[in-house]
Amino acid sequence: MGEPWNVRAAVEGIGYTIATDLEVWDGHPGKVLGVREEWAMAYPNTHIALVKALLEACRYCTDEANHEEIREILSRREYLGTDLQYIYLGDPNSQICSLHPSPKEYAHHQFYGQGVNRPSRTEHLWMMTQMARWGDVPFPRNWVEILERVCRVSAFSTAARELGLSEITYSRGPIQLFDGTTFNADDPIAYLNSLQIKHDIYMADVPLTHTAITA
Repeated sequence: MGEPWNVRAAVEGIGYTIATDLEVWDGHPGKVLGVREEWAMAYPNTHIALVKALLEACRYCTDEANHEEIREILSRREYLGTDLQYIYLGDPNSQICSLHPSPKEYAHHQFYGQGVNRPSRTEHLWMMTQMARWGDVPFPRNWVEILERVCRVSAFSTAARELGLSEITYSRGPIQLFDGTTFNADDPIAYLNSLQIKHDIYMADVPLTHTAITA
């Protein structure tokens, strides 16, 4: 489950964290902003403004000088409605995480920084392979086209540039998972075939409609 309920269970002595998500996949995406394609095309400036607002909020949240204010806001009834002692934004402590050592970059919440905010087609593709792995969807033969439609980085790039956030860059590389598996985006079919535990995997073309630009 998500924080702060892991912390609360540990503090109250009724549970503990077996492993954190960062131990399973260091640097994995936690939350994403998603909008409908037709809305993004109809309101491109609003879309970019929304991304800019979130980037500024993420940068604000990563500053330790703001943590007490953020914890107080989150503790309010209209949000988490829980005591401040259960809300942590920085490094995990011994009650809630088994990572050893526990460097700062392993904080439970990574709001902003190198490789944290920019959309990644490699991550999107891995998620597509997992949905196919467990038989939820066919793996699309036209997966390159789907990635280009679903994960458009232009809005993010424009927002970051207009905010002067040149330090947010992205280096494409394979994903390293906790079990030693490496996911290489260049050959998702080989990755699926290499998995020992999986549903019957099937492939199909996924038709895509073209949204007219109304802006």
